Amino acid sequence: MTSLSQNQGEHAEGGPLGAAPSPDLPPEAQPSELTTAKHSRLGDQIFRTLSVGSGVLVSIVIALIAIFLLAQAIPSLAKNTANFFTYQGEWITTGTELKFGIPQLFYATVVVSVIALVLAMPVALGISIFVTEYAPKRFVGPITYTVDLLAAIPSIVYGLWGILVLGPALVPVNNWLVGNLGFLPFFQEPSQVANMSTGGTMLTAGIVLAIMILPIITAVTREVFMQTPTAHREAALALGATKWEVVKVSVLPFGFSGYISGGMLGLGRALGETMALLLIISTAGPIDFNLMESGETFATKIANNAAEFDSPSKTGAYISAGLTLFVLTFVVNAAARAVVARRKK
Repeated sequence: MTSLSQNQGEHAEGGPLGAAPSPDLPPEAQPSELTTAKHSRLGDQIFRTLSVGSGVLVSIVIALIAIFLLAQAIPSLAKNTANFFTYQGEWITTGTELKFGIPQLFYATVVVSVIALVLAMPVALGISIFVTEYAPKRFVGPITYTVDLLAAIPSIVYGLWGILVLGPALVPVNNWLVGNLGFLPFFQEPSQVANMSTGGTMLTAGIVLAIMILPIITAVTREVFMQTPTAHREAALALGATKWEVVKVSVLPFGFSGYISGGMLGLGRALGETMALLLIISTAGPIDFNLMESGETFATKIANNAAEFDSPSKTGAYISAGLTLFVLTFVVNAAARAVVARRKK
């Protein structure tokens, strides 16, 4: 009873449950619970307003971009005498009758991006597991810093390295693949021999893109793996799990959604890459599975012809390609979010 009375007295005098009174201030100047609650509510309201405003602002910007692309593309699409989704011939963007289509652009964009993703994601996963689980602490910093530095290299430098260094180095490899694995549709003799002699192939472009998106995927995956609850790791160890079993039963399941999210961020970078691919592959190629061919992506097609945007019809034709890329990126991100949401359930 005595202890209860003391606690009630403390609460009434502004003890542990209230604001601490100051002996140097008069009673009317003492802080109160009401004042503290008002300040707390004001901070919550400001934070909520800023958060909602930021989300609305981003949505408005995306909507304005979509409206701009539609407004510029629709007039040219109305004048297009060919099927926009099936026409594979040369683009005719002058005169009254326009002819243009996206199948070749779509094919090249998807192929080089998929190659990059297939090559980069396993490497990023391995680096993330090594850095978070196996690497000595004195090596974690240098390894992380080195991988992150790849993101600071301009894309045009990657393109120059790809066409001047990596491409020529891959010529013997390409010749061996064509000579020994030519029965596969991926490694057949290309229609343009120049691709083989310079190394400017879809395979080279995919490798360069893989290196470009590697730091993005690695950074996201590494941060998610580091957030794995300690209790999950300790529970696995208490059951006699080895180091790899701990990674398999606790780290990987916990960080899978982050790994997929990082991969989709990297895929978004690959889909929209321009300068590096413009230097490596910039000639139209056929739609097949041959990785020894060249090709034009949505971004390189627009960049190749940007200097000729001298009329609304011509500009709108290429903006329609940009609109398709915009929609493609949106669909990919939406699919990734659906995968992550299903995994969380």
